[in-house]
Amino acid sequence: MAEKGQVQHKPDSELTDDEMRGNAIRLAFDGDRERFEQFCKVLEQNIPPETAAVLGGSSVMGHSYEGDAYDAEGPRSSDLDIYLIGNAAIEYFSLEGFWIPGIHSHPIKDGDEEIAPGLKPLRHRLKEIANREVTIQASQSFYYWFRERWLGQPYLLLAGTLGEEDDAQADEL
Repeated sequence: MAEKGQVQHKPDSELTDDEMRGNAIRLAFDGDRERFEQFCKVLEQNIPPETAAVLGGSSVMGHSYEGDAYDAEGPRSSDLDIYLIGNAAIEYFSLEGFWIPGIHSHPIKDGDEEIAPGLKPLRHRLKEIANREVTIQASQSFYYWFRERWLGQPYLLLAGTLGEEDDAQADEL
């Protein structure tokens, strides 16, 4: 596993859940497993049934898509990218809050929380625990599946479940 500040050399699509979890705890939570577990518990308690919460981006890969190390611009300069997967998560967002209406949302961040006001308290609680910026997006399960399997973008499941029926439905696409 790469040390803080080093770029991961293993292909992103080949990272195991343990490696991604280790990266997230080490990089985003300063090695504090208890804070990471608290973050996951708050997510679990605040997402709708039949919804999953996954972590993606540089906190699980150890580097940005451009290859920059996590927090390359200084301490706490990188955020945590949370994706809520499922129909109920999509319903949090107003129409102007989507890249692809009803399928994939914009990220909620400071200054544009009006696109999903119901997620504002959760996002602020997560920011408090992580002690860094947290963004939240929502996607339908097939879109998440496409990004993970076809585009090789790894995600770490933090809360909820990604059902086998989602995989079967996506395999039909």
